[in-house]
Amino acid sequence: MSKHSYPLFVAIDGPAGSGKSSVSRAAARRLGYGYLDTGAAYRALAWHVLARDIDAQDAVAVAGALESFDYSIGTDPDAYFVRVGETDVTDAIREPQISAVVSAIARVPAVRTHLTELFRSIARNVPQPGVVVEGRDITTVVAPEAQARILLTASEEARMARRSAEISTQSAHTVAEQLRSRDRADSQVVEFMSAADGVTTVDSTHLDFDQTIDAVVEVINTARNSHD
Repeated sequence: MSKHSYPLFVAIDGPAGSGKSSVSRAAARRLGYGYLDTGAAYRALAWHVLARDIDAQDAVAVAGALESFDYSIGTDPDAYFVRVGETDVTDAIREPQISAVVSAIARVPAVRTHLTELFRSIARNVPQPGVVVEGRDITTVVAPEAQARILLTASEEARMARRSAEISTQSAHTVAEQLRSRDRADSQVVEFMSAADGVTTVDSTHLDFDQTIDAVVEVINTARNSHD
């Protein structure tokens, strides 16, 4: 593992539909790095809360659910999984009922504090020489000292078009409303639409998938070379 005591940390933020997850995973695969989807933890906690019939709007009860939240996630980009206890929830956490409550879960300060520490621990312990960590507040809260910090964004129109292509079971109007609603809810928790100081913006509005990966990898390689 190079001379770094910990893996090289790549922090990627961005709004819904910006391609964060797919681009981050592909970039990690290309570089031989680990990959950490932080949003999955909030979704898994939402699943845990609903499975226990806890009111997702009850912040105290949600915070209390952390005590029984046994969470694990795959950080190999080719072996991704999400589990709560012995239950594989990789697909279940993408269901609409989870999406409907995840922002409420994420607004609970105790949840954000607990999961932020969890993310840092997971990232430090990946076996690969680097780790790509993606989410909403990675460049500013989880890893403000990351060697490479990227805001991956795109126009609202581009993000809606991509999300509609992913979710073929819903109308474009429904997808657009969900995306706008998610942006509004998330913006109450964290600023993720503009880059903080020292964060490189990659705007994928006019880039295809491979071009976006190339742009992200270029930022990472530049950062890695400057730290070696």
